[in-house]
Amino acid sequence: MKRLITLSSAIFFMAAVWAQSPELLNYQAVVRNSAGEIVTTAVGMQIRILQGPLTPGVEVYIETQTPTPNENGLVTIEIGADDPAAFAAINWSAGSYFIETSTDPAGGTSYSIVGTSQLLSVPYALFAKNGYTHYMGELYGGGIIVGLWLDNGVEHGLIASLTDLSGTAAWSDVTNGVVPGGALNTVDGAPNTVNIIEQSTTGAAELCGAYSYDGFDDWYLPAIWELNMCYDAAMWVNSILGQTNGFWFSFYWSSTESTATMAWYKNFETGLKNDDALKSATARVRAVRRF
Repeated sequence: MKRLITLSSAIFFMAAVWAQSPELLNYQAVVRNSAGEIVTTAVGMQIRILQGPLTPGVEVYIETQTPTPNENGLVTIEIGADDPAAFAAINWSAGSYFIETSTDPAGGTSYSIVGTSQLLSVPYALFAKNGYTHYMGELYGGGIIVGLWLDNGVEHGLIASLTDLSGTAAWSDVTNGVVPGGALNTVDGAPNTVNIIEQSTTGAAELCGAYSYDGFDDWYLPAIWELNMCYDAAMWVNSILGQTNGFWFSFYWSSTESTATMAWYKNFETGLKNDDALKSATARVRAVRRF
């Protein structure tokens, strides 16, 4: 069985991003020319920060630099010093963010190498200034935080369990019947889970409802958009939890029903979500809870 791996790469780049004080980002990349040769002379770089939600979209910051790589082709730059006011104005809680680097190996502005990497874990020092006390990837509340948001200034988050509860669970043992009370919620799986358990005796929802860890027993089967949040966080969740407990390149159940015989699921290999999985089919199960 294949597992999600924890390597981030772009064309001619292997990049790492982290925070430092003051409000700057350090960015490292190995630069190669079109022939695959290491570049050790000054290069021209344009750096853009793009806001999601799920794919690169709106530009929120841009700057240019001409750094010089070391003898191994490694270039290290600080992002944010070119326009500190604009960089400080970025609301890191407003969505997913991506760093796009365009590079001219000759040191000019004829950019021929473009790489885009998602900023999978927003630096805590930058995130906290927007009103947060927790951070993505924090081990908290019996699991790992995979989503954060503010509701009228009150911090909330989605926590995923530290391991899958099953790799071969059916959605329900009732394979032809709409869930009484409904299981159509796409953003909150808690009410879906309660209603599914009322209808059936075994399945993905029952596993989550019965799960208890570290004193927390309010787990549930995620709704489809909560499952999307887990998928978006999968890369850095796996880097923290490791291959044994990380997400798999496989299908995961949501608690969102689509028809009397089918439910929504998420393919963690392709990123696609579909509503045509038979309730009798088997998929992996990950429990979530909120705070």
